[in-house]
Amino acid sequence: MTKDIIINSTNEETRIVLREDNKVVELFVEAPEHERMVGDIYKGKVSRVLPGMQAAFIDIGQEQNAFLHFSDVSPVYQEFFKKETPKPEKEGRPNKRRRYEFEVERELKKGQDIMVQIVKEPISTKGCRVTSEVTVPGRFVVLIPNHKHIGISRKIFDNKERKRLKEVARQIIPANFGLIIRTVAEGKSDKELKKDINDLLATWHNMEKKIAIAESPSLIYKDMSMASSIIRDLFTSDIDQVSVDSRKMMVEISAYVKYVAAHLVHKINYYKGKEPIFDHFGVEAEIDKMLDSKVWLKNGGYIVIHPTEALVSIDVNSGKFIGKKDHESNSLKINLEAAREIARQARLRDLGGLIVIDFIDVLEEENKRKIFLELKKEFAKDRAITKIEDMSRFGLIEMTRQRVRPEVILSLYQDCPKCQGSGLVPTISTTVSQIERWIQRYRSSKGDRRISLHVTSDVYNYLVKGRYNKRLRLMWKYWMKINLVKDESLDIGEYKFFDYKDKKSIEIGEKKAA
Repeated sequence: MTKDIIINSTNEETRIVLREDNKVVELFVEAPEHERMVGDIYKGKVSRVLPGMQAAFIDIGQEQNAFLHFSDVSPVYQEFFKKETPKPEKEGRPNKRRRYEFEVERELKKGQDIMVQIVKEPISTKGCRVTSEVTVPGRFVVLIPNHKHIGISRKIFDNKERKRLKEVARQIIPANFGLIIRTVAEGKSDKELKKDINDLLATWHNMEKKIAIAESPSLIYKDMSMASSIIRDLFTSDIDQVSVDSRKMMVEISAYVKYVAAHLVHKINYYKGKEPIFDHFGVEAEIDKMLDSKVWLKNGGYIVIHPTEALVSIDVNSGKFIGKKDHESNSLKINLEAAREIARQARLRDLGGLIVIDFIDVLEEENKRKIFLELKKEFAKDRAITKIEDMSRFGLIEMTRQRVRPEVILSLYQDCPKCQGSGLVPTISTTVSQIERWIQRYRSSKGDRRISLHVTSDVYNYLVKGRYNKRLRLMWKYWMKINLVKDESLDIGEYKFFDYKDKKSIEIGEKKAA
C-alpha cells in the first residue's frame, strides 16, 4: 500500500491530506478561526462545580468555559485535593501506611486554580473538554508527569522489541515521570529515545516555571501547529512522499524532521507546478464531494450519510448494481464494498460519536459475520479509537468513533442562513399560502384595503400568470387592492408588505385604520 501526505498552504488556511493507494483517507484543515487546540495546556480557574452533573466548568480564557468531568480530575496534579486519612489500626499493631481519600465534590472549589489540558475541541454550542491528566507528546514517546507507569503502543507486536523499549525507558526516565512509547519508536536506538525524552523533560520544567508565576486563566503550553503535529504523528517510514506547495512551510517541516528523523528528510518535496497542488494530485475533486450525502460505490451501489446532533446514520443501497448471482450473494457483495467505503468516509469526514449503519439485509449468519469483520478490518487502519458491535437482527451495526474535534466539513462550510442547514426552502405555493394567511390576519385587524406586496421574481410570475390569476383571486377574496412589486433583493421564500400611501413597511400584527 502506498501512502503520501500532501500539504496546501495559503494565506487563509492550511489543508493537509493523507492518501492511501492514491485515495484521500484523512483531511485536516487549519484556519485562524479554526486553530488546533487539542493538547494545549492552561492554568485555569474553577468557575462552577456541579455535583449533579459530576462535572466542573473551568475558565481558560475562551468564549465558553471548558468542561471537566470528575473522572478526569487527577489528585496527582493538585496537592490541595488530597485529604490524608489514616486507615483503622488493627489491635496491638500501629498502622504505618496511610491512604488518600479523594473527594472531588468536596475538595474542588469555585475560584481555585487548576492546570488542565484540552482533549476535545469545542463542538457546536459545547465548550472544549479538558483533563487534569496532563501529558506532553513527543516524536517517539508521550511524557506523563507525576506518574510511574510505562505503557507501550499496542501496535508494536514483537514481544522482544516491547521488552527492549520498556527497559530503555526505565533506564532513562527520572523518578516521578511516566511514559507512553509510541508506535514510531519501534526499532529506534537508545540515543534517539533519550534525546526525545530529554527534550520533553526540558519542556515540562519550563512549564512548571511559567505556571508558578502566571495569572489564571492563561495559556501555559501551546502544542505544535497542525502541519507540524501531523508530520510528528503521521510522517513515519511507511510514508512514501510528502509534497508541499509552500517554500516557507517546507523549510519549517524539513528543519523539524531533520532534528527528529533525519533519514526521512529526502522524502519531503517542494511542489513547483503552476496548477494548484490539490488539482494536480486529484484531491480537490474528492474534497468537493464531501458535501454530498450520497457516495457512489464502484459496483454501482451507494451509501447515504446523514449526521445528526446525536448520531450519524449511514444507509447502504443497491443503486445501479445488477448482480449475476442470487439476492444473498449480491447483497453481501454490496455490503462488503460499502463497509470499505464507510471506513474511508468516516476517516475523511472525521465522523465521530455514535454511528448507526443500515446494511442491506442478509439472512445467513456467516454473511453477517463477514460484513462485521470487513468493517472491523478497515477501521483497524484508523488512528481514532473505535468500538463496533455485531450486526443486529435488523441488519444494523452500531459503533462509536472517537471524536476530538468538530467534523472537518464544518471547517470548510457553514450552514445556509436561509435554510439553517436543512437544505430545504419553501416552495412557491407554500410562500403564496403564507402571504394569504398574512393578508387574512391583516384584514381581520381592520387593516388598510390598499397595500404593496414585494416578492421574488418566481413568486411574482406565479401570482400574475393567466387572466384570472392568483393575485386577482386574493384581491376579490379579501376585497382589497394589492400592488405587486418584483424585488430582486429578497431571498427565496421572503416577501414584504408596504403601506400603499407612505410606503412604510408593515409588520405582521400591525394595525392600520380602515
